[in-house]
Amino acid sequence: MKKIIMTLLLLLFAGAARADGRIVSQSPYITETLVWLGLGDRIVGVSRYDEFDRPKTGGVKDPDAAAIARLKPDYLFVSGWTNPEVRQRVTPPGAKCVVLHGFKSMAEIGGNIRAICGALGIPGGDGKAAEFDRQWRSAAAQLNGGGRRALILSSCQGDAYSFGVNTYLHDLLSRAGFNVVEEWPEIRHINPSELTGSVWELIEEYRPEIVFVLRKDGYGCPVSIPDGKYRVVELDGEHFASPSPRLLDGLEKLQKELNTP
Repeated sequence: MKKIIMTLLLLLFAGAARADGRIVSQSPYITETLVWLGLGDRIVGVSRYDEFDRPKTGGVKDPDAAAIARLKPDYLFVSGWTNPEVRQRVTPPGAKCVVLHGFKSMAEIGGNIRAICGALGIPGGDGKAAEFDRQWRSAAAQLNGGGRRALILSSCQGDAYSFGVNTYLHDLLSRAGFNVVEEWPEIRHINPSELTGSVWELIEEYRPEIVFVLRKDGYGCPVSIPDGKYRVVELDGEHFASPSPRLLDGLEKLQKELNTP
C-alpha cells in the first residue's frame, strides 16, 4: 500500500513539474493563444515572425533545431504547416511536440485552446474554448453584415490574395452576416500567372459591396484597390492576421469602423 501511495505521489509531482514546463512557440498565432491563456511567462522561445520578446527559434516551416535545443523546452508547439519529419527532427529529447491548426475555421481556434490546455494539464480547457466561441460569435453578430456582398483581400510580399471558403476570415465574416462571395476552396493568389490575374478582374467577377483589406506592417506592398462602387474597410493586421483570440479585440475595433459613416 505504501509503495502504491509513493508511486501516485511521484506521478503527481511529475505531472505538476511538467505543467510548469518551459514552452517554445513556433508561430505567432500559437504565441498569441498562449498569452491569451495567461501563459506568456512560460514561453522561452518564439519564431522569427513573432513580435513577442523572446529568443528566436527559426520559422514556421524551418524551425532552428539548435536554437530550440539551447532553450531546453518541455513543450514545443508548432503549426500544422510544419512538415512531420521536421517536427520530429527539431523536438529535443524529453520534450513534447504539440501540433496546432487554426487557419481553416474559427472552430479550429477553439480547438487550439482545448489542445493547449490538455497538453499542459490546465483544467477547464473546454470551458475556456466555449467562452471564446461565445465571445467571438456575439461580437461578430454586432457587425450586422446584412447579407452585403464582400471580398477579403490581403497581400504577402506584393502578391495579392483573396480569402476563400476554407479560411478563418471567410468563416468569421460569413457568420457576421456578410455574403463573402469568394468561392475558391482556400486562399486564391492573384497575379498574371494565375487564372485570375488582377484584383480588378476579381472585383469585376464578384462585384462586392464591401472589400475588406487585411494590412500589416512588414507584409510588403498593400493591395491596390481600383475605384468602384463599393466600400473599402481595413482589417487591422495586428488583430486579424493570425487565427487567435486576438481577433476579439479586432472585432471590437471593426464594429466601430463599420458603424462610422
